[in-house]
Formats: sequence, C-alpha cells, structure tokens
Amino acid sequence: MHTQRPAAIRFIFITLLIDVMGLGIIIPVMPKLIESLMGGSLSEAARYAGWLTFSYAIMQFICAPIIGNLSDQYGRRPILLLSLLGFGIDYIFLALAPSLAWLFVGRMIAGFTGASITTASAYIADISSPEKRAQNFGLIGAAFGLGFILGPLLGGLLAGWGVRMPFFASAALCLLNALYGYFILPESLSKENRRKFSWKRANPLGSFFQLTKYPSIGVLIASLILIYIAVHAVQSNWNFYTMYKFGWSEQLIGISLAFVGLLVGGVQGGLIRIILPKIGHEKGVWIGLLFYSIGFMGFAWATESWMMFAFLLPYALGGIAGPSIQGIISNQVPPTEQGALQGGLTSLMSATAIIGPLLMAQLFAYFTSPSAPFQFPGAPMLLGGILTLISAGLAMRGFKRKG
Repeated sequence: MHTQRPAAIRFIFITLLIDVMGLGIIIPVMPKLIESLMGGSLSEAARYAGWLTFSYAIMQFICAPIIGNLSDQYGRRPILLLSLLGFGIDYIFLALAPSLAWLFVGRMIAGFTGASITTASAYIADISSPEKRAQNFGLIGAAFGLGFILGPLLGGLLAGWGVRMPFFASAALCLLNALYGYFILPESLSKENRRKFSWKRANPLGSFFQLTKYPSIGVLIASLILIYIAVHAVQSNWNFYTMYKFGWSEQLIGISLAFVGLLVGGVQGGLIRIILPKIGHEKGVWIGLLFYSIGFMGFAWATESWMMFAFLLPYALGGIAGPSIQGIISNQVPPTEQGALQGGLTSLMSATAIIGPLLMAQLFAYFTSPSAPFQFPGAPMLLGGILTLISAGLAMRGFKRKG
C-alpha cells in the first residue's frame, strides 16, 4: 500500500511531535518534583533522576522491537492508538504521583508506550511510494527537532502553575491525539502483508550484534559510542546543573533548552548539508570534536549564566562529528548490508541512552554531595570533554586503518 495519505502522514507527524514534546515538557520541572517527593537536596534528586532515566531507557530498548513485531501481526493502527492512550494515562499517573516509587513505575510505563516510534516509522514505510519514502522519513527528524524546541519551552511556562502542571498538559496532548487518530487514522498494513509475532525477531540485541560482522570499522564505532555517551552530560544533566550552579528557574531552563533545540536543528538540518560536501567527512570529524570539546569545557568552567548560552554555539557545532563518522562507517560497508548496519547503530544509540544518563547523573550527585573531596558540579561536563578527546584519538586511529 503505497498510496499517499496526507491526513495519515500529518497524524504520524503530530504523534511523533507529541511524543517528543511530552518528554521535553517535563524536563524543566523534574528536578523540583523529585526534590519535593524525597524531601532531599538537588544533589540527591539528581541521583534518582539518573535511575529514572535508566528505567525509561532500558524499557524502551527492550520494548521497541516487541512493539514493532506486534504491529506486524495486528496492524499499525491499534498499536499506535494504544501507545498514545497508554502515554496519556501514564502522564496522569506521574502528575498524581505521591512518591518516588510511583515515578519509577510511571517512567517504565512511558518507556514501553514511548517505543511507538518503531510503529510510526513502519506506518510511514507502508503508505509511502518509493520516491516519497525518504522525504516522509525526514518528518521523523523534523518532529524530534520541533518537539525538543516546543516541549521544554512549554514546560517552563506551565511550571508557573506548579511542577505537576506540565504532566497534565502532556496527558491532554496524548489523549486528544489518540481521540483524533481513532476517527481519522486508517490501517496501513494489509492483512496479506502481516506475519505472526516472533520472539526471535523481537530480540533487542539482535541488530546490536550485527555490528560484530564489521571488524574493520570497530575503532570508528567505538569513537561514535563515546560521542553518544558524552552528549548525555548536557542532555541528561542540564536542568540539574544550571539550577544548582546558577539558580535558574524552570522558565529559564525551558527557554535555554528551546535555544539548544534551535541551534542543534540548524546544524543538523541545514549546516551539515552545506559544509560536509565542502570539507569532507574526516575534516568534519575533527572540526566537530574540537567544537564539542570547547563546548563541554566551557560549560564545566562557566562562572556566569550568559556563558552557558555562549558555549551552546560551539556545542551545537560539535554535532557535525557524529554524522561525519556515520558517513565514513557507511561508506565502508556494502550496499546490501546497509540496513543491518543502521539497525546496529540505532541499537548502539539506545544502549548509550541507558548508560550515559545514569553515569552523568551519579557523577553530578557525587561532586555536589557533602562527601565529595571538593565541590565541582561541572564534573559531567568535564567528562564529556574528555570523552570527545578520546573519541578524536580513536577516530585518528580508525582513519589510519582505513587508509
């Protein structure tokens, strides 16, 4: 079924946008919510936040292939609508959470229902003609970029009505979209194209192990892993760090994260397309990692709020590095194996989303606790800078091996 369905495409875009916005809306208020539930300090709250993110990420890692396989058997429509309904109920659950235990249960439910991106991607493939498929897949990246601009900004504004209000807003968005989809979303997968659920195909480690087939690019993949882990110094720690060191409000955190989204979207969606063809992938890696290092080190040692905004520019420009390495890796793999390679790289990114937030949160919590040998809230940012320098060394080794 390759007939274009504009209404369905719009619905999938809105679904992905709401999924990402729902995550972004709660970022500015999560530190204060955890702090209020546990009755402890911001440092202690960061430690729990790391484990909350871990529980969400590991559930999503496990459940994404399961959700995808269920949609192959029962169709895309029921899985997407149930995911949206589950997401909406989960946000209400989180909004009413009376304890940290409720937050953990809620984050695990969100990890399961948030795996719907797999089904949304399959829906796009179902309804797109071959010549339109790449263009329609581009909507996924657009939804993520826009969601991480609007979500934190809206979350910061809603925080003025209390730290739980953003959760109610996320719930309303998800439930309204589920209702909208119930009336307008058609099924995209015909019955003759369905297959029985298979636990073997639903193995989350399957595509991960595909990367062992390419030993020649192992060093470059290791370089990419370090980049993925390093960026969680910012992605998973920005709200706690800026609140602790500069006393930022939820509103300012929301504005700053929207600014991050704009910069990253500009680099990833525009600048990369212009600059990489001119300088090549290898120079792109060096330039990107240099900018990343400057950004991370600047964040770590910043003494004024305006410095955090200033160092966002080199940090965003560092985003050139990841796609450059991916391009080099892709060029060394035969065309017949590109699907397996990309599946493996996606699994790697999911795995680092389990490791990175936990590592950075625990590091921040330790170096802001009374038991630390010295107070240094910028420790995760410093580690991010160190990891990018090690990544550069690995990339250099990989380039020599390639040559």
